[in-house]
Formats: sequence, structure tokens, C-alpha cells
Amino acid sequence: MARKIFVAATGQNIGKTTVCLSLLHLARNRYSRVGFVKPLGPKPISVKGTIVDKDAALMAQVFDLPFPLDSMSPVVVERQTTRDVIDGKLDRKEMENRLVERVAAIEKECDFLLIEGSGHPGVGSVFGLSNARVATLLGAPVMLVTGGGVGNVIDGVSVNAALFEMEGVPVRAVFVNKLIPEKRDTNLDYLRRALVDKPYQVLGGFNYQPILANPTLRRVAKVLDLSLHGNKSEAKRIIHHIQIGAPSTQRVVELLKEDTLLIVTSSRDELLVTMANLYQFPEYHEKLVGLIIPGKQPIGPITQRILESSNIPYMRTDQSTTAEIYEKISEDVSKISVDDKEKIDLIFQLAELRVDFDAIDRVFA
Repeated sequence: MARKIFVAATGQNIGKTTVCLSLLHLARNRYSRVGFVKPLGPKPISVKGTIVDKDAALMAQVFDLPFPLDSMSPVVVERQTTRDVIDGKLDRKEMENRLVERVAAIEKECDFLLIEGSGHPGVGSVFGLSNARVATLLGAPVMLVTGGGVGNVIDGVSVNAALFEMEGVPVRAVFVNKLIPEKRDTNLDYLRRALVDKPYQVLGGFNYQPILANPTLRRVAKVLDLSLHGNKSEAKRIIHHIQIGAPSTQRVVELLKEDTLLIVTSSRDELLVTMANLYQFPEYHEKLVGLIIPGKQPIGPITQRILESSNIPYMRTDQSTTAEIYEKISEDVSKISVDDKEKIDLIFQLAELRVDFDAIDRVFA
């Protein structure tokens, strides 16, 4: 029988996918047959004509898993799925049976099976497939991933663990993620003492890493649905700051921070030319990731030639305002894709440093 872990989270954007990548990477060093399932997939994408959850597709590609994608992602939530279930067009019991049967088929081929939940433990309740219910159906004990801190972690764990307890599935570990490095040991000590009477073990996760939390230039281009021009080899660079080029040219230069994506309207010829020229200097190359150029006014022909000759990465749009672009980027939380090889390699390195897989293996034995 496969060793199973159901990875849930106390909320969104806590790093659950990063944790799953780490656990699968470490498990491969111990188990010969490793598998992954996203039973209820709220993020549908098409892979060779098959609609699956994007996390299932990511794990299949990163780890070259041999299982059918529609078994790794047995129930996919598309735009109309909730309404169709409520209207009686989709049968909840059929969805449940499909989920159980397909996961069981993968489990037979595994020594270690990682099951990733969706959002918080209540997600999927409308289908009768909340995280807690799915963990029960699959007979998988739970690892609850939280953010950093102390009080908010205790509050989040108390509320979310109760849902699993109601379904009769054990929460065996709380995996505290995104810890502030200088507070790591202190916060973990407080959490372990505060939760000492609980039936789960507190495990330390990753320290907060801006390189994992912030988007790449490629990611921003995808979010904005814009083509990336200039030096495309820079698409993998991490953006740590977003700056709007509203002040004077000199002031914009003074305000530049390391790894900045600068938004400059198409009418600011002087600023565009200055940025293109500064990009040639090593000290400013480190500061400038690239440009986004919105605006109805065409870029002047000389300015355009300078931009192209400088090879500075840039995106151009006449359909969005500066405010709209800034809002879209700010609202997006960077998610890991299979193209983010540098991030994935870093996750594996950090996992070997920070994640105590021996302890996890003992807890879920």
C-alpha cells in the first residue's frame, strides 16, 4: 500500500504547490514509484486536447510521471461546473466515483502518493467534495500548510483542522511555510508549545524567499497577454519592484531599485531613450529588468530604433492604461510554471536544506 499524504492549506497563496514540488523531489530519493494527484482541480488548462488542472500538468511534466493526466486530475472545475451541479446537469455521485476510482488506479502503481488539495479545506463543498471529504474518501492523512507567524497560524490551524476532524480524517502535521528567517526558530518554538496538546506535529517549512514569491518577466508578459521584445533570454529574470515612470527623467533614474520593471507611457520619448541607453551599463542593467510601454500615441521612430538597438526587454500595448497594467500585475500572485526552471531548481535545493523528510516520513508512516 502506498504511503499517502494529503496536502491542504489554511488559505490561498501560502505555497502549497511549492511544498508539493519539494515533497515529490525528496520522496524520489527514497521511493522508487512516486505519484501525484490533484483530485479536484479548480485551474483548468488544455493539454493535448485534455482538460486537466494546471498543477497536475505541472507535476507530470516536472517529474515525468507515467500516469494518465485525466487520472491525475479526475475532477476539473470549469466555468459552468458549479451551476451545472446545482442545476442537476452533473451528478455529484458520479464525480465522487470517478475521483475515487482514478486515484485508486494510480495508488496501485505507487509506493508514495502525494495528494494536493484545492485552496482551503472547504473548497469543493458544493460538489460534496470538500478537501476534508476527499481526504476521507481516499484514506489519506493530512499535512496542513500555513503561512508564517504565531497567532494567525494557531487561529488558522484551529479552524481548518476542525473541518477534517468532522470528517474523521487525521491532521498529522502542520507545515509552517514562509517563515521570516530571523524569527524562524523563535516562532517554531512558540507554535510547538502552543500546540503541544494537539494530535499533530509542527514542522518547519521554507523561509520567505522573494525570488519564489515574485514574478518573472515571462510571467508578466503572460499575465498581460503581451509579446516580449528585445533580449528574450532575460525572460527568466525575477522582478522585485514595479515602478511607474511618472516623475522627471532624472528622478526616475534616482528611484530605480534592483530588478525593477518600469512602466513608461509611449509619449515619454526622453525617458524611454534614457532607459534604453542606461541598460547598456552594468550597474543599470542590474536595476532594469525591462519596460512596459502603454499609450495610444505611437512611439517616435527614432526612439523605436534606439529601443531596438539597445536590446532592452520591453512590452508594448495601446489597449491598457498605466493604472490598469499596474493593477493587473499587482493582483497577480506569481505561480510556478514548468518554464520556471531556475525557480524549480532553487525549490529543490532549498527543500534539501530546509525540509526534514525523515520527520515527515515518520509522521505519515
